[in-house]
Amino acid sequence: MKYPMILLLSILLNISCAQTQTPTSRPITSVSADELNNVVLLDVRTPEEYAEGHLDNSLNINWFDTDFAQQVEGIDKDETIYVYCKVGGRSAKAQQKLQSLGYKNVVNLEGGYDAYKQKK
Repeated sequence: MKYPMILLLSILLNISCAQTQTPTSRPITSVSADELNNVVLLDVRTPEEYAEGHLDNSLNINWFDTDFAQQVEGIDKDETIYVYCKVGGRSAKAQQKLQSLGYKNVVNLEGGYDAYKQKK
């Protein structure tokens, strides 16, 4: 009886000490310009789409590039990364990939660049 109680207390202690995670997604229209200046802003659209317009200070790494994982290696894994695309599909996939590579704070900006343009 003693050992199960110790195990239970140990599990409860681990759960209560877990870090609060950054939200995993947010509408792009709810993000302030100041906030965008304080994160790594990753645009995962094609270079052609990026050239047609993008958020200021964003880094463009094409989700469709076969070496996407190698290209993101230059980003510190502890940085907060806001990732966006045209409408949200590619950025959601890129977010999952980044998390699988060990990036801790990756937020998908839902609605993508199209929603951001409409907001302006």
